[in-house]
Amino acid sequence: MLIITIKQGKEKGLLAGDPWIYLSAIEKVDGKPQERNKPGATAIVQSSSRQFLARAAYNARSQIAARVWTLREDEPVDHALIKRRVQAAFDRRATAWHIADPQALVQLVDGDKDGLSGLLVHSYGGAAGYLVCQFNAAGVELWKVAVVQALIKATGCQNVYERCDELLRKGEGLAMFARALAGDEPPQRLYVREGGRLLPMDIRTGFTYPR
Repeated sequence: MLIITIKQGKEKGLLAGDPWIYLSAIEKVDGKPQERNKPGATAIVQSSSRQFLARAAYNARSQIAARVWTLREDEPVDHALIKRRVQAAFDRRATAWHIADPQALVQLVDGDKDGLSGLLVHSYGGAAGYLVCQFNAAGVELWKVAVVQALIKATGCQNVYERCDELLRKGEGLAMFARALAGDEPPQRLYVREGGRLLPMDIRTGFTYPR
């Protein structure tokens, strides 16, 4: 298990609810080299006086060196936690999702707000349509299979596509992927409703075609 020790006084932001721990706030990281070099590995975060502060996803390749999963010492980071977080995120937006225009993009997961730092998920076409996911941090990247399984279970949507934000993934030291993770890939061109307008868009990239 990795142990991140925070510099004295730098724990204030974390205790106030900031889920990001920057490299400059870290005094040292203890653990096996293969764990320290594994982007997204779970670490215990402790204060300079060795008091437990959090469990977080550690990434030595990013300026955001750790992203908090939980402040609870009794809450393990496992498949069950990921699935609970995804289900809770969906439940918060389920009513809006059910009543949404089928041609609208509906956000189902919003990163830190849902305890899934770096994960963005949008839905198009309801259960019969597509889910478009962005894994913009090493922690959620490491738990990708659990995320996809939980999304399919929560929504009933069988088509899950991974969108690649090159700038954000490079900043995390992650490989570039854009692909179907389950089911079918969305068509290159769909009409997406934004306000009162229908816009031709590639939901795989977010590119809006000129009209």
